[in-house]
Amino acid sequence: MTRRERVLFGLGRRGWTKDSVAGGAAAAVPRGLRVYAVGDVHGRLDLLDRLLATVADDAASAPELVKYLVFLGDYVDRGPESAGVIDRLAAGPPPGFGAVHLKGNHEQALIQFLDDVSVGPGWLKFGGRETLASYGVPPPPATAPREVLGVIQRQLSARLPDTHRRFLADLRPYVAIGDYLFVHAGIRPGVPLADQGERDFLWIRKDFLDSDEDLGAVVVHGHTIREAPEVRHNRIGIDTGAYASNRLTCLVLEGTERRFLST
Repeated sequence: MTRRERVLFGLGRRGWTKDSVAGGAAAAVPRGLRVYAVGDVHGRLDLLDRLLATVADDAASAPELVKYLVFLGDYVDRGPESAGVIDRLAAGPPPGFGAVHLKGNHEQALIQFLDDVSVGPGWLKFGGRETLASYGVPPPPATAPREVLGVIQRQLSARLPDTHRRFLADLRPYVAIGDYLFVHAGIRPGVPLADQGERDFLWIRKDFLDSDEDLGAVVVHGHTIREAPEVRHNRIGIDTGAYASNRLTCLVLEGTERRFLST
């Protein structure tokens, strides 16, 4: 990240604090920056390509701005083209954009399966079958024994390109930009950011979703499906269930302004 980007992202400030958006001040991203945050893709390469084309058209209206894409995780599982989605993202952002890729719980499960077959049954139940198929690995029966899962693990490992491995290894747990914190699932209320655990970043629901307290930033997240973007004073949820609804949602942030793009 360049020095200019560090300044634009607000990384030169003292950091993310409980007082960052206190007192009713409108949350903002730094001047000169436009952020496009993209919700859970889940193997829908068709929707991702369509949304990126829409984003590119939108960005053309402001050539003077620095543009960043923030992907909130869950690129794999459920939809038919998990391998294609990772291939597209690993190739880098569109011309004129920077990009940050966050880790979702589904990427965590895929990564864990490559090292530990015991997570296989759980992963297969919530989307891993579709990911295996996208890499040309026949999904096993739900009751497959450990020996069969070991064969599947080795087949997937052999078919996973090095570029995909590096992409998965480089995924970030969160990123803070101005008065916004971007994370896959959410954060645990009342816990300093430095003390948060990865499980909460990737899996939390009720305690985070039900919280009305100041979280120290406006948290932009996916993970929990809603029919439309959910905007509250302390968080913005943008997982609109793309794999089933055909609606992949993008939150656009510039200064104190917010708007949405969607397929």
